[in-house]
Amino acid sequence: MSRSRTAILAALALVAGASGTALAVVPGDPGIAAIPCTVAYTVQNQWDTGFTANVSVTNNSAAKSSWSVKWAYAGNQKVTSGWNAKITQSGTAVTANNETYNGTLPTGGSVSFGFQGSYSGSNAIPATFTLDGVTCNVDSGTGGPTDPGTPSTKVDNPYAGAKVYVNPEWSAKAAAETGGSRISNQPTGVWLDRIAAINGVNGGMGLRAHLDAALAQKGSGEEVVQLVVYDLPGRDCAALASNGELGPTEIDKYKTQFIDPIAAILADSKYASLRIVTTIEIDSLPNLVTNTGSRPTATAACDTMKANGNYVKGVGYALDKLGAIPNVYNYIDAGHHGWLGWDDNFAPSAQLFYQAATAEGATVDDVHGFITNTANYSALKENNFTINDSVGGTSVRQSKWVDWNRYVDELSYAQAFRTQLISAGFRSTIGMLIDTSRNGWGGTARPTGPGATTSVDTYVDGGRYDRRIHIGNWCNQSGAGLGERPQAAPATGIDAYVWMKPPGESDGSSSAIANDEGKGFDRMCDPTYTGNPRNGNNMSGALANAPLSGHWFSAQFQQLMQNAYPPL
Repeated sequence: MSRSRTAILAALALVAGASGTALAVVPGDPGIAAIPCTVAYTVQNQWDTGFTANVSVTNNSAAKSSWSVKWAYAGNQKVTSGWNAKITQSGTAVTANNETYNGTLPTGGSVSFGFQGSYSGSNAIPATFTLDGVTCNVDSGTGGPTDPGTPSTKVDNPYAGAKVYVNPEWSAKAAAETGGSRISNQPTGVWLDRIAAINGVNGGMGLRAHLDAALAQKGSGEEVVQLVVYDLPGRDCAALASNGELGPTEIDKYKTQFIDPIAAILADSKYASLRIVTTIEIDSLPNLVTNTGSRPTATAACDTMKANGNYVKGVGYALDKLGAIPNVYNYIDAGHHGWLGWDDNFAPSAQLFYQAATAEGATVDDVHGFITNTANYSALKENNFTINDSVGGTSVRQSKWVDWNRYVDELSYAQAFRTQLISAGFRSTIGMLIDTSRNGWGGTARPTGPGATTSVDTYVDGGRYDRRIHIGNWCNQSGAGLGERPQAAPATGIDAYVWMKPPGESDGSSSAIANDEGKGFDRMCDPTYTGNPRNGNNMSGALANAPLSGHWFSAQFQQLMQNAYPPL
């Protein structure tokens, strides 16, 4: 178990001796050994009528093969559900006994358990804890930084051995399309892209409705639910099609009206048996690296968000609040190889992600992993050329397509970036997700072998699966196809291939459409657009007649099925 800062402080606090006299314990003082046990009680999340808490107990006495921790509340707190301990309550008195798998507690060893509770009025921290009848000293708090250690009790890979939630709303739209029944049973992400989505938009399913449906699908096995948490202030500062509802300075509204309500629902004990995977704020942090300052791709909006810090604060706050819920697995968006794969983006991005993961009360233990290629089109694996190839003595990196990038596909990028993230301070246990919903690039245009060796450009362009005009093109791409079907643990360091972007949902409208969703018109979604510095001033490659982002786009869905690879 990781040791919380509160537990360390507890070991250095004033403790009650056998005579009731307070003993001042300082680092290196032999009095530490006389402390029978220390307890850290941390309220990790709290709302109007409920809370979640974690209790960490360190045993400084003889080794134990079983244990019992007791405390009493001064108010009307009631434990409603727990994990990693058998918790019972009689009146104000609470008893937590070990489970069969965590009864061993060696000298100097620690054990942690948690629970959800209800309350009204005040939620005071219990004053006294006992371990097997012996009074422990206690420290308490509302969370804080942790020191290095092993991650908490979550499973290593939430997708392993689990089914994944099939969104019935998306499934119905897919099944209604000609040929759509071939994929309508595939799991896709549920997008919480505005405050109204929490309760459901235009009569559609809200978050609770999706979680209830997931419980119905779950049966007796394990079930993953995939959520996209996506409503930062000043959202998508380098694009317009996916602009959000909150202004650049509305960080407090983001916290209290978006993240807090989501956290309260996810913490409901009713959903404790679900494995909830959250994709945290796509396209946000990478923009602060690539689209700010003196770079030719910079925008005033991204400069504003870097200066006010609200992307970093918002991501940190979301990680802290959602990471406090034991069955939630946070994955931060990590762009894609055609965005962060260059030397001047790669390491700085990992450092920025670490900054966000340790902001607003969050720690690296709130990050289970990262996701790449979310809602994008980068090919999973380019088999017809590698980054180490050369033609006539000219490196593939010098081709117009690769353009000095160090990666040519998402799998190599995700695996390398995972290593970089660990070196930046994240846990060695982090896993990666890759969104393969639209990166198959099959169909008749798919190359069957390397390109001609006339030049490095003919070699790369003739062999690459990714048929986009430019790797910076991102909106409703012509010629795209469904990629690998969702699957767990497909490659080293990869927790799963996922369809986080539901196939058939538009990236943005191809012309201006008035709406009340805060979504603008981005010329990158206009098939007649001749480009900007972010796509090398090339044509956009977008499909015509596209609806607003997130709305159903039948023509795109049909194209994705037609060009699927592996084929349907």
